[in-house]
Amino acid sequence: MRPRTLALAAAIAVLPLTAVSLGVSTAQAAPTPHATPRVALPNTVNPAVAHSEKKGDVPAEQQISVAVSLKLRNADALDRFLAAVTTPGSPQFGKYLTPEQFTAQFGPTQQDVDQVKAYLTAQGLTVGDVSANRQVVNAHGTAAQVSQAFGTHESSYLDPQLQRAFFANDAAASIPADLASVVQGVSGLDNHAVRKNRIAKPGSLTPNAASATPSGLSPAQYQGAYNLNKTGADGTGTTVALWEFDGYKSSNLTTYDAQYGLTGPAVSTVSVDGANYDSSPGQGQGEVELDSEIVRGAAPKATQLVYEAPNSDQGEIDMANKIVADNRASVISISWGSCEPDTTAASMTAVDNAFKQAAAQGISIFSASGDDGSRDCTRSTSGSTVKAVDFPASSPHQTGVGGTNLKVTSSNTYSSESAWSTAGGGVSTVFSKPSWQTGTGVSGTMRTVPDVASNADPQSGFAIYTAGGWQVYGGTSAAAPLWSGYAAQFNQKAKAAGQPVLGEASPRLYSVANTAGSGAFHDVTTGANQDFSAKAGYDQVTGWGSPVADALTTALLGGSSGTTPPPSGCTATQLVGNGGFETGTAAPWTTSSGVVDNSSSEAAHAGSWKAWLDGYGSTHTDTLSQSVSIPAGCASATLTFWLHIDTAETGSTAYDKLTLQANSTTLKTWSNVNAASGYVQQTVDLTSFAGQTVTLKFTGAEDSSNQTSFVIDDVALNVK
Repeated sequence: MRPRTLALAAAIAVLPLTAVSLGVSTAQAAPTPHATPRVALPNTVNPAVAHSEKKGDVPAEQQISVAVSLKLRNADALDRFLAAVTTPGSPQFGKYLTPEQFTAQFGPTQQDVDQVKAYLTAQGLTVGDVSANRQVVNAHGTAAQVSQAFGTHESSYLDPQLQRAFFANDAAASIPADLASVVQGVSGLDNHAVRKNRIAKPGSLTPNAASATPSGLSPAQYQGAYNLNKTGADGTGTTVALWEFDGYKSSNLTTYDAQYGLTGPAVSTVSVDGANYDSSPGQGQGEVELDSEIVRGAAPKATQLVYEAPNSDQGEIDMANKIVADNRASVISISWGSCEPDTTAASMTAVDNAFKQAAAQGISIFSASGDDGSRDCTRSTSGSTVKAVDFPASSPHQTGVGGTNLKVTSSNTYSSESAWSTAGGGVSTVFSKPSWQTGTGVSGTMRTVPDVASNADPQSGFAIYTAGGWQVYGGTSAAAPLWSGYAAQFNQKAKAAGQPVLGEASPRLYSVANTAGSGAFHDVTTGANQDFSAKAGYDQVTGWGSPVADALTTALLGGSSGTTPPPSGCTATQLVGNGGFETGTAAPWTTSSGVVDNSSSEAAHAGSWKAWLDGYGSTHTDTLSQSVSIPAGCASATLTFWLHIDTAETGSTAYDKLTLQANSTTLKTWSNVNAASGYVQQTVDLTSFAGQTVTLKFTGAEDSSNQTSFVIDDVALNVK
């Protein structure tokens, strides 16, 4: 008999690793050969290295912090889910995941995290925090230790374009081959990348000149121009996260509110990696206060959370993952970015992975497309000769917002709009064209930017109170928070109508734009940036145009999507949440006490966690259940799981039993007689339950003597 205890014990196996001497020396040592094969991590060298002057070695003892990004799992299934959850008419439309469900189905496992932590520790690095969604492991150590761990050499450089000193790895990072299936990339090996805000001021104004009275567009003017005052919403009950690398003064925000008679929840700060700039904001203060004031003007009653992070690759990655793991906001507004050619691709991938999680959770993201037109690297290393777009606006899992020059009538209604001459737009060199980017008339296989637009030209700029005075600000920095404010309005209306939040906005916006007669956008047809002209329909300066908020809300709520559901009415996907139990918690399962377990007494089928029913050697009953909705029209619905039965019973009598039910229907029963030395995969056909919500329930019942353990892992319900 093997009696089990209710206490849970976490057991972490440390992998055998090659021991390496990492003593600090006066010079940074070259990496020594490793006994195990290594593989290169592509896209881990900052592009600025190729254009910069090498000045020498980084001192071996210099401290460097890195963020190791882990790969998502089940990528194909995730792509299918993201398509289905944004498609009106799909059985999964609007059925967003919680952070725990996303991590259980698509995130790295705890075993993956433990393997990476063990390797970093063995190389002498100090492991810091791990993101709540397990996508990032942070660590720090000396340059010598970092070089050894990632097979790099750290050098000092001077960027001649920016006249800026920085350090960077000379060549691609590498890792042991047994980590290749787990690690996506590593960031922090250089400190060149700095995100720039997308704020602009009229050239006719004296730089940094503030006035005692406001000029520029007021909330009443831009609300009236874009019909934000006709939706019947003010953002009540919604939350917008502001993505920032600087701070603000609350007194400036309250002055703005008082000037325009705006009231709403107080703005609060969420620190990332210890950053909090509010006591002494820097040069980006105007950006943060612009973002907050525009959101307040568009959606006064929305709660605002200002996430403040260090301005670095690692800071951006950690902020992205913290926002989605916190899951407190349904909208994210981003007014900072960097041009694609001068940003390390591995860092962009890590951020985009977090954006995929945001999409799965129903979080909308709006990003400024940049203020250097189709030459986004004008103020960066690559310079103005390169056609380039801005990241994060180029990510296919957010909505890039371009810029216009807006004219408003004396009665605060829409007059006309033209493309702003330096609004960011063009073609990504990193991201492929997503399936939803249709009807643009643009050929090619790569993502185009922007998706939509609104006022950004500083000549038609906004009245903003910042740093103790009134300023006129523009830039796509102003356009992104305006669209974010609209999304907050929409989410309020959607909730009242019993419909899902906007979620990943672009697929739905493109569907509306491709529907004739919706009247949901002001189509901007005049003006240009350096390489692209505005025209009827979609263009690479203003996207589909600016919002007609009331008509757009009607189109989105009325299902005028123009998207045809899959012919079968069923999208192939996997329905069970946390099927591998690797979140370390039960949700969304409902269990009796102690069922979700990671002790070493009974091994998991994969990872560290499993569901262990019974095993006490006394009269006992354990349960494990989860409700799932099986879409109508699915040709098949197949439940699979791995079952290990371990018993002290003997003979052919079924003393202890495990029963599987779907609602009140008993599907199958196992007992101590079915005991085996390892796991056996079980398959149950649930096709007959299509179109129903069913509660799948495992019940383990044990008699008064001789334990039997029913151990379940890796549960999945696949429909197609």
